[in-house]
Amino acid sequence: MTFSIVARDPETGDLGVAVASKFLAVGSVVPHAAAGVGAIATQSAANYRYGPDGLALLHTSRSPQEAVRDLTEADEGRDHRQMGIVDSLGRAATYSGSGCIDWAGGRTADNVAAQGNILTGADVVDALIETFQAGGAAFPELLLKALKAADVAGGDRRGRESAALLVVREGGGYGGGSDRWIDLRVDDHPKPVDELSRLLELNHLYLDRPAAEDLLPIDEKLAPEIQRRLEHAGYTPATIARGGGLAEVVEALGLTRTGEPRDLPVGWDVSWSNALTEWMSVENLEERAAAAGWIDPRVLAFLRERTGA
Repeated sequence: MTFSIVARDPETGDLGVAVASKFLAVGSVVPHAAAGVGAIATQSAANYRYGPDGLALLHTSRSPQEAVRDLTEADEGRDHRQMGIVDSLGRAATYSGSGCIDWAGGRTADNVAAQGNILTGADVVDALIETFQAGGAAFPELLLKALKAADVAGGDRRGRESAALLVVREGGGYGGGSDRWIDLRVDDHPKPVDELSRLLELNHLYLDRPAAEDLLPIDEKLAPEIQRRLEHAGYTPATIARGGGLAEVVEALGLTRTGEPRDLPVGWDVSWSNALTEWMSVENLEERAAAAGWIDPRVLAFLRERTGA
């Protein structure tokens, strides 16, 4: 009832699972991952415990193959289970019990395991593996590209309903407080894989942190434009001086800013920096906060979009 890809990015060490199914809220059951440990998909009459228990086994240096053995030997329902595992070294294993409904099966290669059941055919799993191996996209996008290729190849023979994407990296979660860099779910949708791609773009916008080298200096040319646009949006030193702003809460809780402060241009002072931070916080862009005197280009583009030409 599900097809999934479990993988490791050999460049960054990020680990992830992408899955789609004719099943409500597949993301609540199938994907499991821990940064520096591994990633697991548990499906086909899924035994949810394969996720946390499998990660615990990997954490004790069990190989994916050993984890599969330990999990299935302890499970009387093993003949109806299916799973894929990739560890932090890129070793992979897949398992399909003899009672999984056709077409069912899986494939592995370095850094990737793909599997599915109740599929239109083996070409669905082939599409997952071959698309991943072909590369040509950043890791999260590549996982979704593989999922889309499998969907086009036939996917779940019962139809479509839900999809999910989980990607973990150390400190990658909101505010750096977890490893869940991307955790997206489409629980019920006629085109769940396409909708997941749309959500991934929003995830990058709201939750990615900019690279310091990409920041734009707020200089004498750019500062007046930002001020004008903030005024249009209703955010000025005067309007936020009343206190109680969201930015104060975010700052007090330890907002992480990218880059090093630079000298502020004439006409742009701390009060205007605070106005910008308040607008960003209200728009849920606080993960893109830059050091004083800088602005993330995606934040500037978003401000321009929100306030017109």
